Amino acid sequence: MRGVHGAEDAQRGVWTLNLPNLITIVRIFAAPLVGVLLLQPGPASRLIAFPLFLVVALSDLWDGYLARTRDQITSIGKILDPIADKLLLVSTLVPLYVVMSSELEVAGLPLFNAIPIWAVVILLGREVLITLLRLVALRQGSVVAARGLGKRKALAQNIFIGAAILWIGFRTPGFGAPRAQAWIWFTQFHGWFTTAFLTAALVLTIASAVLYLGTFSRILTREHT
Repeated sequence: MRGVHGAEDAQRGVWTLNLPNLITIVRIFAAPLVGVLLLQPGPASRLIAFPLFLVVALSDLWDGYLARTRDQITSIGKILDPIADKLLLVSTLVPLYVVMSSELEVAGLPLFNAIPIWAVVILLGREVLITLLRLVALRQGSVVAARGLGKRKALAQNIFIGAAILWIGFRTPGFGAPRAQAWIWFTQFHGWFTTAFLTAALVLTIASAVLYLGTFSRILTREHT
């Protein structure tokens, strides 16, 4: 959902509920369920969390597509969409950190082993900062929607989180991993794949934060001139 200002939508009833916004609201309520499943001790619930996470994450693309093709981009959608993204990140990243830090048998990622606390701080700290700045801009009458770099950051984060969910599911005691050579190769690939997208998510998180800070700076400067 693109655009910086939402005023041009006022004549179309931007605060009314439409299908894209309804999908976003469902995402907001479904995201915490993923976290609850991840915190369960058995491998089954953690593996069930993976397809649920995929549905919630992919619905972000669906509601955006519907909003654009149906000409239903609204100010409330621009506000709710980033909230849904951030809630999904918190609802999955925090449980992943807790599980990988407390259950040594599910750790073992290349380079990082478990998800480091500084990575959690960077990923979540950026979201807190941008959310606060969005609220300040909203009080100034400007709605700042997700930008292209922000969407790529969200994509990298979602790929990392999806891979990490499978990682802890496969390594949770009771899963019964096969001993075939192909599985051993897949495990090595899976570990490096997860690490690569964690690294990409961190880089894009920092880059998008810098971009948004520039946008908010121009908005706030304009309001005070």
